[in-house]
Amino acid sequence: MKDQQGSKRISSGVIAAVSAAVIAVSGGVAWLTWNANHSGVPTPAPTGLPNSGNTIPAQPVKQATNIYWLKDNGKNFEFVPQPVQVKAKSGNKPDQVLEAVFQSLLAGPTEGTGSTTIPKETKLESLKVQNDEIHVNLSNEFTSGGGSTSMIGRVGQVVYTATTLNPTAKVYIDVNGKKLETLGGEGLEVEQPLTRESFNKDYSL
Repeated sequence: MKDQQGSKRISSGVIAAVSAAVIAVSGGVAWLTWNANHSGVPTPAPTGLPNSGNTIPAQPVKQATNIYWLKDNGKNFEFVPQPVQVKAKSGNKPDQVLEAVFQSLLAGPTEGTGSTTIPKETKLESLKVQNDEIHVNLSNEFTSGGGSTSMIGRVGQVVYTATTLNPTAKVYIDVNGKKLETLGGEGLEVEQPLTRESFNKDYSL
């Protein structure tokens, strides 16, 4: 009988100890949870749930720009824009966007988009944007061939295309690193800086 009573007392003691431990652990978890919620420390989000935060991966976008061709309207030539899409990342600078635009311009027009008077061998040596100024440096081929209309047309194509992001910007044209002052055999004077407004005022096609 004594052994049975002792066993019962031991069993009761064990059960009491285990219960106390469970209560202590539960209380500790509850305290930690309360403390985290009231101390400004966010509790970890459950795994497998959609991310409701603002950290959305940046996706490349396409920036709308124009390149300009020449079109004969029956009386004279006019500039016609052709939209081109340039892949632009969040860190892209205007220089990088315009470089891609000029590569499309120098590649020449596609069927039905107009014509160009820029020699096809012309290359873009460099391009730099500084505030409202755009510096375009082209290869020597830019000055070869054509009469005054051809020269005026190619200068206008450069001015209009360079200002596709900022229509009021000032454009400086260099050829092989040197400021372009005259163009062609007829000695067309190029007064710089050029803007769309000054070009339309000083030159006619």
